[in-house]
Amino acid sequence: MLRDWTFHAALLAALLFWGLLYALTTPAIHWDWPLRAPWLFLWPALFYPVLEEIVFRGLVQDLAHRHLRPWHLGPVSHANLLTSLLFTALHFIHQPPLWAAAVILPSLVFGYFKDKYRSLTAPILLHVFYNAGFFWLFAPQG
Repeated sequence: MLRDWTFHAALLAALLFWGLLYALTTPAIHWDWPLRAPWLFLWPALFYPVLEEIVFRGLVQDLAHRHLRPWHLGPVSHANLLTSLLFTALHFIHQPPLWAAAVILPSLVFGYFKDKYRSLTAPILLHVFYNAGFFWLFAPQG
């Protein structure tokens, strides 16, 4: 995984997204806020991604692989697409529509690596990385 250029490209994609979002929104960042409010940071940056990957990639995506007829849309498996659509739909409950819809792309990336490695390690690492950077830079700061 650590020698896989696609994994590194997925990490770079997060950095590029954060840079573009920063340029568009220029948030006032207090770099030490996660240290001042660790629980406000750890829940969305660490705990939720681990739980979400166990549920969505570990359970839902595996169930879809086992019980549905397989097909692919390029590198995206049927199970990944269906899981990502469900994952994205559930984000509409607590997020503004544009942010919720934007979740589809990272979800497809996480699912791609679940399919590729047949493990939750890569999706969890990526999800934690994506959320940690996003919430550190753009979440309401404690």
